[in-house]
Amino acid sequence: MEFRYLGRSGLKISEITYGNWLTHGSQVENEVAHRCVRAALDAGISTFDTADVYANTKAESVLGEALKGERRESLEIFTKVYWPTGPGGKNDTGLSRKHIMESIDGSLRRLQTDYVDLYQAHRYDTETPLEETMQAFADIVRAGKALYIGVSEWTADQIREGHALSKQLGFQLISSQPQYSMLWRVIEPEVVPTCEELGISQIVWSPMAQGVLSGKYLPGQQPTEGRAADEAMGKGMQGFMSDDVLTAVQELKPLAQEAGLTMPQLAVAWVLQNPNVAAALIGASRPEQVEDNVKAAGVKLDADLMAKIDEVLGDAAVRDPGKTAERAPQQRVA
Repeated sequence: MEFRYLGRSGLKISEITYGNWLTHGSQVENEVAHRCVRAALDAGISTFDTADVYANTKAESVLGEALKGERRESLEIFTKVYWPTGPGGKNDTGLSRKHIMESIDGSLRRLQTDYVDLYQAHRYDTETPLEETMQAFADIVRAGKALYIGVSEWTADQIREGHALSKQLGFQLISSQPQYSMLWRVIEPEVVPTCEELGISQIVWSPMAQGVLSGKYLPGQQPTEGRAADEAMGKGMQGFMSDDVLTAVQELKPLAQEAGLTMPQLAVAWVLQNPNVAAALIGASRPEQVEDNVKAAGVKLDADLMAKIDEVLGDAAVRDPGKTAERAPQQRVA
């Protein structure tokens, strides 16, 4: 495993970070989840990312149990706040001071820790003044409940405004957690340059484009396994499931073989070539998936291979920076 600094801070994290978005507390049994976490630890992963909304708080509880007994100082534990939790009442969502202050205490209790290393705004809250949100984060940092603050799926302008307020309030905004992969490059034109300027790193989710870059989905064939085969999750993948995209992805297979990598390893290694990326988030429903994906750590892809990937994917890759704002919630869910 290799480690990278997160933003312009002194915090180092494992460049492969374990996330439990779609697995713990919902898709896999707790015993399997614990074995996946153990596989991550055995592979040298020290950084674990979750959120209170995952499985409506159950994912945090599973992760807390799985990490019990580990030396806390050797781990970096991240969680998030924004989406509805609990019964989804009027104040059970968003980035109001009330919701943030109540949520951090709930997360710490479920994770069985006195603090999180990184507390992240899971989306931008259009209904709460940003000053209120950032003041709440500042107070959480001063109380020692979080060491650093980050954001997820914020636009470049939102990140710039949040960063300015964080400096005024005396804490560090050090990370952005967007979707990023060979097929989804919307952060490259605006978010990445802004973050490079401000000293903020990316912790990217879905480096395998929700499994599409594994190559298991074939053009012209109805998926029978994976997320695309699930009606609910498949709806969010339609942009990646066109025959044109799936055909282009199949053409990556010889490039992966040439590099001595599996398709998932190539996908994870690709996002790690971006110097503004501090970590790629991987999830797993089996320990073997962790063991395979971590082999992307430390891999250097040469310029010729990167150019061939661009040539193969062509217009299949989405690059429009407006997609971040377009896909963001315009109002709170509750």
